[in-house]
Amino acid sequence: MVDYREIITLEPGKRSGKPCIRGMRITVGDILGWMAAGMTTSQILNEFDELNETDILAALSYAADRENKNYQEI
Repeated sequence: MVDYREIITLEPGKRSGKPCIRGMRITVGDILGWMAAGMTTSQILNEFDELNETDILAALSYAADRENKNYQEI
């Protein structure tokens, strides 16, 4: 599992404080949305050359961790 804490950033003034990839304007939600729409990792990497595979894995790890924490709080 990728340690997303080294990759995912939260900045109040950027993208309304949403979790972003390495300080860029690409959010975890962007990546999840692209994947939910059917884009593969390869397609995302071809479309956004500033991203790498670790960035995508970090977004997935972050989302999974958030989901697990929210589920446990119910």
